Amino acid sequence: MNESSHEESQIQVPPSFVALFVEPGRIKPSASRAHITERYEYCEDLAQLLAQRATEIRADLGITGGDVLERMGRGLADGSAGVDPAEAQWVATRLAELLGWRPD
Repeated sequence: MNESSHEESQIQVPPSFVALFVEPGRIKPSASRAHITERYEYCEDLAQLLAQRATEIRADLGITGGDVLERMGRGLADGSAGVDPAEAQWVATRLAELLGWRPD
């Protein structure tokens, strides 16, 4: 096993993310494990990076966590972050989990 496949096999992609690649009525994902893992790593990293910024926005603007999540969700959905709409929703949900915030 080469180093890259060993690293890939160590990454546990959560079922909630794999589900983004399972078409309705199907059981198996429509993309390869490598592609799903790559997209998961990107989306998880994005959520982690946004967590600090979300905390700053909440403090700076004095708004609720739910308001911050809504604003960031809209920003993610516009496509400029390099995620598709389903991934954008997943990142927003993951961000809420990381921060312990509930969407309004």
